[in-house]
Amino acid sequence: MGKLRKLFDSNALWLSMVIGVLGYKWLVVLSPVLPWLIFFMLFFTFCKVNPMDLRLHRWHWVVLAIQMAFSLGVYYGLMAWTANPVLAQGLMLCFIMPTATAAPIIAGKMGGSIQNLTTFTLLSNFATSLIVPALFPIVNPLAEKAFWPAFLLILRHIAPLLLGPFLLAWLLRLGYERRTKKEFVLSMNLAQIPFYLWVASIVVLTSVVTETVIGNYQLQITNILILLVSSFFACVAQFGLGKLIGYHMPAPSKGRDYQDVLINPAAAPKTMAGVSSITAGQAFGQKNTSLGVWMAQTYLNPLAALGAAAYIIWQNIFNSAQLAIAARKK
Repeated sequence: MGKLRKLFDSNALWLSMVIGVLGYKWLVVLSPVLPWLIFFMLFFTFCKVNPMDLRLHRWHWVVLAIQMAFSLGVYYGLMAWTANPVLAQGLMLCFIMPTATAAPIIAGKMGGSIQNLTTFTLLSNFATSLIVPALFPIVNPLAEKAFWPAFLLILRHIAPLLLGPFLLAWLLRLGYERRTKKEFVLSMNLAQIPFYLWVASIVVLTSVVTETVIGNYQLQITNILILLVSSFFACVAQFGLGKLIGYHMPAPSKGRDYQDVLINPAAAPKTMAGVSSITAGQAFGQKNTSLGVWMAQTYLNPLAALGAAAYIIWQNIFNSAQLAIAARKK
């Protein structure tokens, strides 16, 4: 059973995508369950982290600044070169989408820092809710939305699924420690739940995106191919650049030593550069693609959502390969 479980863990992401695409007609009815899958996935993930251990580090700001600079550069560069707003907006989405809420799960499975990535996930999603309402009306003048209503709309889309489980996990930790006078530690069995919830959510999310693309979007085949190929390079570039930034800007991680197997399996001082490389790579490369699709439908040309949809494929293939390599090393 142990070997079968390792084999499934290493290939779960791409298998879940294949199931979601092939069975989208039947699985799409589960879309109302998706927010709850994400909520409990994040709740169990945040239970691993003491909020007092969350710290902002230099690579957080560097990754965020480069992400926003790439978003603007890609959009205006493509508009000047091709004058095709669908391509420009679709590829811009691949960069401006905030970090996925599941990124700490994948980072933790590979030996990254859940604490540092949780901090960046909160920062990235809040920064996006500020920047998008200011930027997208310029990119698409037809999206006539004032800043504050748009900011609150995006925040309402993000906050319940991000801050809700974070606060609930924190209250559980405070209540347990006050009642027992012991430090709260998530058991080994419960610590594995977020990954399997994430696999289930990918199945549902992929089915929803597949139905949306097939049912509503009519794009020229040339544009589809260009978005597919360009989103692949955007995915690889962001993962690679994030790893490079993290390696050269190592950030310490806090946490109980006996939790290392759950939080930072490789987080010894001499290997901190490697831990930060994994963490920053996921921070930069693993995107909240469901939010990207929603932003395209709300603020941009809806056809641009294909860029975010294609990114789902590449990031999960990339993560699946990373998990397989990490499992082989172990």
